[in-house]
Amino acid sequence: MSQDGGRLPGTRPGRDLPRRTARSGHSSCVLGHSHALSGLAAGAATLPWAPVHGAVAQGAWVAAAGGFAMLPDLDQQRTTISRMWGPITDLPAALINKVSGGHRWGTHDAVLGPLAFGVIAALAARTYPTALLVLALAIGLALRALNFVIPGRAENTVVGNLVLSWGGAWLFLEHSPPPVWLPWAVGVGVLAHIAGDFLTREGIPVPLIWVVHRCRLALVHLRTGATVEKVLLAPLFLVATLVFLYLNTGVSAAVDPVVARLTGSG
Repeated sequence: MSQDGGRLPGTRPGRDLPRRTARSGHSSCVLGHSHALSGLAAGAATLPWAPVHGAVAQGAWVAAAGGFAMLPDLDQQRTTISRMWGPITDLPAALINKVSGGHRWGTHDAVLGPLAFGVIAALAARTYPTALLVLALAIGLALRALNFVIPGRAENTVVGNLVLSWGGAWLFLEHSPPPVWLPWAVGVGVLAHIAGDFLTREGIPVPLIWVVHRCRLALVHLRTGATVEKVLLAPLFLVATLVFLYLNTGVSAAVDPVVARLTGSG
């Protein structure tokens, strides 16, 4: 047996990652943007298979997937994301950290992460108040992560984010059927997040195996906040979101006549 505790080939021994606080600044914020954008892209891409009908429900699905793509990082206290609603989100983050085995472990397991968050969402979807809470959390996380493209700073404040996220969730639920699709949107968002972290040099835990032997998988060792992430990946996710929305929703019916008039082909 090696000194690594018999880890799997292609993996590396586990280690507690450095804590990323709200002051970690640039790198963590860029990663948050990328995660949310990848979640939006995944949500838009999966619309043909999503159990939603109508423009409002489709919009809720995509927005929820984008927000849920931030869920795995609620495994650490005093980060920008965990402090989104003050103690309402920061205190649960401490519990999640302990239950999941620390930052970037259980919540980043490609099997356990989606399963655990999905079960919670499935239970929440059974009643209006809890469904409202989970959907508001998703919207709030998306707003917080994508604040760089939102005018003003209301979404960065506790009160502003609460008002925007809960108001948006209420509007969605009032104009669409009960969100029985929440667990599936959670799965899409969480898996999008894990896939993104798989590309970074910190990697992700080997699914299930890490519980016995703390070992991690890393594909290309992309540095968090690197130029390739800011210049290539984030814009790519944004473009992919727009393209999939065009292809998978009724947006094309509204856009095509405008384009035809502008190009003189109509």
